[in-house]
Amino acid sequence: MSSSRVNKIHHTEQAIVVQNLRFSRGERLILDGVDIQVPRGKITAIMGPSGTGKTTLLGLIGGQLQPDSGTVSVENHIVSTLSRTELYRLRQRMGMLFQSGALFSDLSVYDNVAFPLREHADFSAAMIHDLVMMKLHAVGLRGACNLMPNELSAGMARRVALARAIALDPMLIMYDEPFTGQDPITVSVIMRLIRRLNDSLGLTSIVISHDVPEVCAIADQIYLLSSGQVVASGSPDELHRSESPWVVQFLSAQPDGPIPFHFPAKDFIDDMAESP
Repeated sequence: MSSSRVNKIHHTEQAIVVQNLRFSRGERLILDGVDIQVPRGKITAIMGPSGTGKTTLLGLIGGQLQPDSGTVSVENHIVSTLSRTELYRLRQRMGMLFQSGALFSDLSVYDNVAFPLREHADFSAAMIHDLVMMKLHAVGLRGACNLMPNELSAGMARRVALARAIALDPMLIMYDEPFTGQDPITVSVIMRLIRRLNDSLGLTSIVISHDVPEVCAIADQIYLLSSGQVVASGSPDELHRSESPWVVQFLSAQPDGPIPFHFPAKDFIDDMAESP
């Protein structure tokens, strides 16, 4: 059987299909039998408490990590079976907005956005210029093209990172905590950008976030993770109507419920009794 047949699995309406995914770090199980479907052209949010494997899931989708078992299929390709060349080609169709923005500090705004175009495409300087200006215009920062990253506000830096993420017109963009550390106005701007870019460019988007109101305002569907498992999924309206204790606790930010505050540990008295 050819490599192309081995590496493909057909899901016509889904951009990403995660099936029975398990992943561990050492003896700690991070993801425990996760099933997720990300439809093409939609915004899918992955939410849940800290430490439940949300960012790890992005690493598995992008092929930076290998699953212990189960599969991650992106555009009908099983990521873990791809060769280095095939994975590199698939990643060119993915955009990533890192939580920190991850701009190159020694490059201007213009050169940050131009970087993936110069790295992955054989375009003329004139073509790169036009594309960079188009992407910066889309995020409202065409006039900031000559600034350096240290001259940008946190919100502006996040928007430049978004322009870079869409530079190659990817089919998928993954957002890792896009609203963290932003003021309310910037949060509103980023929310609208995510929704507008997804719809106007025909993208598929995955948003990792703790921010319940913001995510519910833009997501088409939400998966709620806890303890490495999917505990609920559905549209924002469906989850708000849910009577599941997991969903109610997370969406209403209640301190007490099935989502534990304490990381698993031995009995407190036994721990205190041990000598240093």
